[in-house]
Amino acid sequence: MAGLLYLLLIITGMFSLMYVPNQIMDWENASVTLENLKNNEFIFKLSIVSGILMALTFLMLAYVLYRLFFQVNNTMARLLLIFVAISVGFSFSNMTHKLDILTLLNKPQYLSGVDLETQIMLHFESYGNGILVNSVFWGLWLFPFGYLVFRSGFLPKLLGSFLMLGFLGYLTEFAGPLLMEGYYGSFLSEYIGIPGMIGEFGICLWMLIMGDRNGLRRLD
Repeated sequence: MAGLLYLLLIITGMFSLMYVPNQIMDWENASVTLENLKNNEFIFKLSIVSGILMALTFLMLAYVLYRLFFQVNNTMARLLLIFVAISVGFSFSNMTHKLDILTLLNKPQYLSGVDLETQIMLHFESYGNGILVNSVFWGLWLFPFGYLVFRSGFLPKLLGSFLMLGFLGYLTEFAGPLLMEGYYGSFLSEYIGIPGMIGEFGICLWMLIMGDRNGLRRLD
């Protein structure tokens, strides 16, 4: 169950956070972004549905992981659940920016004296800033998760180590652009997220393919 939920989380996340923005966004040209948005309005709507599904899946995954790990370390398992719950609440709140963009596109009566391109780009910027802030919690939950995997005795310690490094990766990706000039395109920005990516994809595949019968028995 954890493996299936993690896989669904990855798929919905890649669609809503990577594929759709690549089809629509041109941060250097608001006119091109607006045209792309009009031409791809349906997949933009799908990205909203996918984003909601991603958040709900994240919450369900956290609960399943809590049930799996609470006997390993109850405090860490609770921290995992708390960080994910905060992140999910923030995701729902942040999604209103995408709904506001649809309102601007489909209700021109609200645009009297307002520059459509500017308003839409501002909402995209606000949504992106929300994603940046939420990435802190995407990192925070990985530390207790990685610790629990490492200490579990029924999952690979190496994957637990990668997950804990993923915690540092997310925090660096949040703080780097704010504190370090020229962060994007630097060596650090290119490679800091790799350990976390290995850990997340690895633990998803391990739970999905290998499973753990002894761990599952402990849930009974």
